[in-house]
Amino acid sequence: MDLFSAQLISKQYANHKALDKVSINVPEASIFGLLGPNGAGKTTLIRIINQIIAPDEGEMIFMGRKLEPNDIAFIGYLPEERGLYKKMTVGEQAMYLAQLKGLSRHEAHKRLKFWFDKFEINGWWNRKVEELSKGMQQKVQFLVTIIHDPKLLIFDEPFSGFDPINANLLKEEILAQKDKGATIIFSTHNMASVEELCDDIALIDRSKVILDGAMRKIKKTYKTNTFEISFDSWEGPLQGILPETFQILDEKRDADLRHAQIRLPAGATPNDLIRSLLTSVTIHAINELIPNMNDIFIQAVTQQTIQPVMQI
Repeated sequence: MDLFSAQLISKQYANHKALDKVSINVPEASIFGLLGPNGAGKTTLIRIINQIIAPDEGEMIFMGRKLEPNDIAFIGYLPEERGLYKKMTVGEQAMYLAQLKGLSRHEAHKRLKFWFDKFEINGWWNRKVEELSKGMQQKVQFLVTIIHDPKLLIFDEPFSGFDPINANLLKEEILAQKDKGATIIFSTHNMASVEELCDDIALIDRSKVILDGAMRKIKKTYKTNTFEISFDSWEGPLQGILPETFQILDEKRDADLRHAQIRLPAGATPNDLIRSLLTSVTIHAINELIPNMNDIFIQAVTQQTIQPVMQI
């Protein structure tokens, strides 16, 4: 079941079409990657979801009905461009933002105490925001984004400026929010984080969705039937014992073994590769090479002018 969907959303700015009939479906209690190069239209879509701006065309569906103004209470949004009031103390700022989310003063203080303890930032409660490092400020904004237990969380480049330890802290908390039932839209250029966190993705380029679906299915679609094999007991040219239709992409050697990347022709299986080699080499390992999301991102954006939208 989808918690949120955008249906044929379009938005025009003067002479620039930011979104052109964009549709996405975000399953409930999942992490959805909203991807695309700079200027693709991601930020415009996020602003429309948050009702900061309105679409020219299309409809937003939230919890099975049309998105309404008061639904903003069920959404938590961490923008890429952070914005805290630098002259306020951290505690004062956090209390103010938590109460804007609809929490009573008592409940806001109770929940903030829990999160400040968890994030180990209690000592900053009475310090001014301007005294905090960028990473510390981001911690504060992250926790006030999730403080009211929203049904939909939107994170735009949440790990920007974080060291690996604090980035991992946030990743763990994002996964914990999903486990608690939150639905998350996650926008980033960091494809490693996409691989690690996302269940589904939509790739937007030049205002259109060019790739959409479950990440595991997308990676399967982009497979090239390429395998890496490690072997010994053969010193001659590898191509001499392989069928001509098997393409050797790369060969290397370490102290103990030879390694080769081999692309099989359509219809061939890894068993065919193994059978071709068994009489001449001792096989130590064989692994299929699955394209990563960075490679898929580049390929899809590069080829999108000649390929239709791929929905998987």
